[in-house]
Amino acid sequence: MPHSFSILEVFMLLCFACSWPISIYKSLKTKFVLGKSPAFMMIIILGYIFGVLHKIVHQPDIVTYLWAFNMLLVTIDLMLYFYYAPKNRKALEKSGLHN
Repeated sequence: MPHSFSILEVFMLLCFACSWPISIYKSLKTKFVLGKSPAFMMIIILGYIFGVLHKIVHQPDIVTYLWAFNMLLVTIDLMLYFYYAPKNRKALEKSGLHN
């Protein structure tokens, strides 16, 4: 049975899949994450969870993997935040630049 999926949904998810690696790369390169919002990333992950669940329950197709892949990318970015944020705060305290 052939699967039908929305090409527009695919393009939307591909655009997101291109933007998250840029954010991850910036975190890895600068090792500075304090300008990022962990709450925002958690809400995005929750949205991807709901997207994956919708696909599984109502329209399982290959696009489900794009939803999951995007969720993985945001999760990696969030993990980098929690890894680097304490180090960033300590560095700012040492430099006297914190509020």
